[in-house]
Amino acid sequence: MFTSNPFAELSASISPAIMQTYVVVMIILVAAGTLFDIVHKGSAKYFFENWRNSKSKASRQLGGGQLALLAIQTGLVEVLTSAEFCNARRRIAHLLTMYGFLAYVIATAIMVFGYPTPATPTPAILPQLWWIGGLMVCLGGYWFWFFIRVDVAAEGNTPFRIVRADLFILSLLASATAGLIWAYLQARGSSWASAFLGLYLIATTVLFGSVPWSKFSHMFFKPAAAFEKRISNANGFRSNLPPPADKPEQFGSARRQPRHY
Repeated sequence: MFTSNPFAELSASISPAIMQTYVVVMIILVAAGTLFDIVHKGSAKYFFENWRNSKSKASRQLGGGQLALLAIQTGLVEVLTSAEFCNARRRIAHLLTMYGFLAYVIATAIMVFGYPTPATPTPAILPQLWWIGGLMVCLGGYWFWFFIRVDVAAEGNTPFRIVRADLFILSLLASATAGLIWAYLQARGSSWASAFLGLYLIATTVLFGSVPWSKFSHMFFKPAAAFEKRISNANGFRSNLPPPADKPEQFGSARRQPRHY
């Protein structure tokens, strides 16, 4: 089961062309939703204005090498290690979810486009990555949802309280959970496989189609904001964006550390 491509098995009832078209549509929804979010919220305008202010009012100009180094630091600290989370549990949960999601999505795309039918044997590593990625999403996501969320961990609210900001994490968990159950049931030949396939498609469509109303686009905004902040600190311009993660003492009073749950 863990070495079998579930999408190749699905090709017996659904054309690979339909599956590939669906993936392309999801990619378009993410791109269009992110662009709409940028325009609607004015994020791009805000960052470009702050960037221009940073350059015009900077006490010193940065060279290409310094900019490249800041970009690498941003990638290593804010992106790859999510160091903006001071709470270790939240950071681990975020990393599990993030890397699991990447493995899950990349493996899905490769299997759907590269090995769409049983006629083309799928390398065992791809289904394994798909399963591992999905399980990582579930582990990190459910851990965050039931035990780490600030309104649950700090304020004592029920974990079943839902607001619009939860749309991303809930649709992500629903997609990964339904997808794994569908693949398992399909491999077992269960009659319930079709039902969970439908749930999988609905949850995935909500996940990628709700970008303007969820926190999905934050994964694109946060690295840009962190990079701009590092540049502002390096060239001497005092930005109104939060400081980078490696200087938490600059949040508010120097005597008080930020609290991230």
